[in-house]
Amino acid sequence: MNDRFSPGQLIERLKAIVGERGIVTEARELAPYQTDWRDQYHGRAATVVKPASTMEVARVVTLLAEAGVGMVPQGGNTSLCGASVPDESATQVVINLSRMSRVLQVDADNNTMTVEAGCVLANLQQVAAEHGRFFPLSLGAEGSCEIGGNISTNAGGTAVLRYGNTRELVLGLEVVLPDGQVWNGLRGLRKDNTGYDLKHLFIGAEGTLGVITAAVLKLFPKPRSHATALAAIASPAAAVALLSKLRESCGERITGYELMARVCVDLVLRHIEGSRDPLPDAHPWYVLVELSDSAPGEALGELLERSLGEAAEAALIRDAVIAASEAQRDALWRMREDITEAQKLDGASIKHDVSVPVSRVPDLIERADAALKARFPDIRIVAFGHVGDGNIHYNCSKAERQEAQQFFAEAPEVNHIVYEVVSSLGGSISAEHGLGVLKRDEIKLYKSALELDLMRAIKRAIDPRGLMNPGKVL
Repeated sequence: MNDRFSPGQLIERLKAIVGERGIVTEARELAPYQTDWRDQYHGRAATVVKPASTMEVARVVTLLAEAGVGMVPQGGNTSLCGASVPDESATQVVINLSRMSRVLQVDADNNTMTVEAGCVLANLQQVAAEHGRFFPLSLGAEGSCEIGGNISTNAGGTAVLRYGNTRELVLGLEVVLPDGQVWNGLRGLRKDNTGYDLKHLFIGAEGTLGVITAAVLKLFPKPRSHATALAAIASPAAAVALLSKLRESCGERITGYELMARVCVDLVLRHIEGSRDPLPDAHPWYVLVELSDSAPGEALGELLERSLGEAAEAALIRDAVIAASEAQRDALWRMREDITEAQKLDGASIKHDVSVPVSRVPDLIERADAALKARFPDIRIVAFGHVGDGNIHYNCSKAERQEAQQFFAEAPEVNHIVYEVVSSLGGSISAEHGLGVLKRDEIKLYKSALELDLMRAIKRAIDPRGLMNPGKVL
């Protein structure tokens, strides 16, 4: 493994830092830490270490750096690009932050919350609510993903339209650097113009520059009223036109605006028990719309109903249902949030987390559909996502009778077709999932040589030996 310690000696040294509870060595127990959520990436770790404090993380990193051992920071291991699993060398050590799950402070007057990196996202949402505040980051994996991983991937989710990506929700960070030093940037400041804003180097870096151990997060007034509707539309172009119209009538109250193709609804109905078709007739496309406001009362529902009525008169929507209860609201959101799980249950898929300017979303779907169908006539396009911010999960499922192995063999060509369309529209091949291993090589085709050189220079400056999450991003 290294020149200083044998594998056994290194594990004993790590155990001396984190204790028996903080080390995983048995093959059966290692398995969940070595495989990603989609079961696409499988590695072999020398061991998994689970520190319980920032000081333990620092001591672990210092030891591994001295030994020249590669480190893989890991949270809830819900990465979709292979960023959170080790390679197959059995030499890398996974540093799992799940034991670091304390909320350190809630400052309601400052609208901030200071938390450790291992806090599960849904738990943070609950803590904020208990203090009369709102933490808006929300995504399908929120019951298991951890805030350190959300920050490391600059996660997006369903509320970006109003509140921004994770980057916009972080005021300060604490990070253990690749040599074991601790940078304490846990500042709850909205104005701090004293040089380079270092936290932004680590947000979205996927653990390649250091281990995020804590963060200061922005909180917002707790919404006291919601209005949620599912509208049937003819096309993605209608979705963009409807969004523009709703912005005129509803303004910044639009919190969520999600696009779903009919095939998405069909997958959920087929694979998710208890799901129901929200409208009596099938339609080619749908948008899920949610408004929220800090003021209580029925006014928001009336505003949405009136706005959708005007949209119907303008022939922008075919039909709609407005949630009349919290249970109905939850059911509409589950239809959207269950798409990923339903597609997984349906079989092999090739996923594309891409973004284009909102105005070009219809072009993306139309051009990519045409190009893929010309080459793979039986491929099934499963397109859905955050049309309000231009981020579409343009996924592809195998043909009904196609073997998974054959389908995955076609992935490079499928990816190339989709990414070429995205690039031609001025878009990004990774909107919110990151690069990890999945897109590490592909990005070389779509970023300039100068951009890549700048990224490598930052990596060399902070992690000159390349020990922090090696083989990811670059």
